[in-house]
Amino acid sequence: MAKEFIRKTTQAAVAAAGGGTSGLAGAILNELLAPLRDGDGIALPSRYEVIFSFPPGDRGANNGSGEPKNIFHRILMEKIGSGDDRGASIQCNKIAFPGRNLDTIEDPNHYGPTRSVVNDFSFAPITASFYCHNDMREKEVFETWQKVAYNPQTWGIGWYDSYVGTITIYNLDRQDNRIYGVELIEAFPKTITEQTLSSEAATAPQTIDVTFSYRYWKNVSQDIAADRKPLLNRIQSVLANQVERTLVNSIPKVLRKLF
Repeated sequence: MAKEFIRKTTQAAVAAAGGGTSGLAGAILNELLAPLRDGDGIALPSRYEVIFSFPPGDRGANNGSGEPKNIFHRILMEKIGSGDDRGASIQCNKIAFPGRNLDTIEDPNHYGPTRSVVNDFSFAPITASFYCHNDMREKEVFETWQKVAYNPQTWGIGWYDSYVGTITIYNLDRQDNRIYGVELIEAFPKTITEQTLSSEAATAPQTIDVTFSYRYWKNVSQDIAADRKPLLNRIQSVLANQVERTLVNSIPKVLRKLF
């Protein structure tokens, strides 16, 4: 039904523009339907990859070896060495790309209806869900990560830089190529939620939800690539965009509405 509507709308637009040729109508229709016909045109939420980069720990020279002073960070590194970090990434069955909010205030310095102006920006925590093995290794990884932030033996709080890491989330295409990525900077597991146990028969696997706090996130597939582009390439891109805008402006308005 959607394709038929687009087809009729396209033909009507071409006729209204005075063209009326089936070739032009077909070209516009193919352009409109290209994302639907392309096998990789639509992103799927079920195709993703998560990578946890654990914190560096509090390292000092007092032990003479340069190893982390926090015993729980050493335990965390042992778990990573045994592959538990990769297992936690694979067992992540649900996560979300983080949002971003432009904080605003009302601007009173004008007449008429009030308007909002941006005065800051903020990021909300995200929650990930993980399947659990029988030995609960996924839960233990994040419990140990939390212990790097606080020492349950001394009740001391660790240095901020010693317990924050990064989390990278990728959306994949059907060939498992990374097509979009977000990196959470200075992240740590703020909350490990409760897990319900019941004597009733169950077929669903046990899961654990972990809420991560972080300072900010960045688009690793766009921002970093743009920063690394040579100046000449960025100038050429600007010129190409200008040419494209000029061509689009020359298209009749009745056709321009279809883009």
